[in-house]
Amino acid sequence: MGEKLVWNKRYEIGVEIIDKEHKKLFRILGRLFDFGQQEEKSQWVCQEAVKYFKDHALKHFQDEEDYMASIGYKGLETHARLHRNFRETTLPALERELEQMDYSENAIEHFLGVCAGWLVGHALVEDQAIVSGTVPERWENLLPEEEQAVMGQVIVSQLHSMFLLNPQQISNCYGGEKFGNGIYYRLIYETEEKKRWEFFLIFEEQLIVSTIGGVIDAKAKAIDALIMNAARYTARQLIEYIKEHFPSLADVEIKEEQLLNYEQFQRIFEKHKPQCSLLFDTGKGYFAYCMTTSDTFESESGASIVMENAMDKVEKYLSHNKAERATASEKKKVLLVDDSEFMLMMLHQLLEKDYEVVTATSGLSAFRSITLSRPDLILLDYEMPVCNGEQILDMIRSEKGFADIPIIFLTNRVDRESVKKVIRLKPQGYLSKSLSPELIKKEVDRFFNNEGKANS
Repeated sequence: MGEKLVWNKRYEIGVEIIDKEHKKLFRILGRLFDFGQQEEKSQWVCQEAVKYFKDHALKHFQDEEDYMASIGYKGLETHARLHRNFRETTLPALERELEQMDYSENAIEHFLGVCAGWLVGHALVEDQAIVSGTVPERWENLLPEEEQAVMGQVIVSQLHSMFLLNPQQISNCYGGEKFGNGIYYRLIYETEEKKRWEFFLIFEEQLIVSTIGGVIDAKAKAIDALIMNAARYTARQLIEYIKEHFPSLADVEIKEEQLLNYEQFQRIFEKHKPQCSLLFDTGKGYFAYCMTTSDTFESESGASIVMENAMDKVEKYLSHNKAERATASEKKKVLLVDDSEFMLMMLHQLLEKDYEVVTATSGLSAFRSITLSRPDLILLDYEMPVCNGEQILDMIRSEKGFADIPIIFLTNRVDRESVKKVIRLKPQGYLSKSLSPELIKKEVDRFFNNEGKANS
């Protein structure tokens, strides 16, 4: 996992009992990280460390909920629900994986990655909301826990029936994180009243190869158009099976299906408040199921599939994925951070030919993206709302493993005083958004060619 897990002051919320317990959880994870790195590690020591982390996490959850109740926090029910999911679903699934893999280094890293990612995200978003008195909007539309539990059971049952898998649900609050090489499948349904239901089914590629691929071609090692089309219809069968168990979905009819890359999926998903967002470990690869409803349609330039173009679209999608991965290691990676969809689209189109481009619309999604895959350069909007460019810069530099990532600010303000404020922050450069696209591209090229500063 690279750098040892360390506490950072920006995780503090200003409530002594909660901050103190957060620090202790980080110390426990850091100790477990040390154990996992040792060649002659003791399985018993790792088991005890995991048990200690679990026991302390459960105590912390109760203390935190008691505090929220004492101040009359209106988001207590939603917050407690996230705790229950981690306590009753995520942790037990991770413990089973550790046992099955004899506490291997990979299993310990997976445990640490999930726990640390959950803890950091929870501290930065849900726990910060406690002191501000707000309720994070992302999870406010979730179905009742009983309905989500039934949904999870239906999916587990159907995956077992189809492929003789024994999936374990590891989260009912999947946040759109990337896992391995994925296939992102979007199905859009509609009622007669024009109410839209969207289903996102995310498959780790190795899951499709080892199940559907194994049926079609026992020697299959990668997804081809035939396997992908079989996977599409299998996914639609899964949705039909789910519809049979939920009366509210009985009258919806399919209107469109799309294949997306991860960036397209992420942009759409971040705008939705899911009713259901489940993550499963099937034993052959990860699978996520997300369901949302809305009266508006978020268009994306994914591969939109109809009967007449299915084979062509699927082949192009797979070919594009393969080409992207083949060139990704050769290209420099640029992370674009801006709350403007127009600006992100323009910059993405401008840079995608020569660079691997990833986008984020907020500080939190930027931090998540950096954690998943470190960029070679960040182009950061200085005037971001809520968490501005300066705050995001501080967040990145406060992490030892990210502090040396070059950052160039994008700004609408180029007057003397504004420029002086930007320069004081010591970024690698700043670019005016009023520059022509050609000049912005030229400055990015110059930065990588010279590893110098871009000031325009």
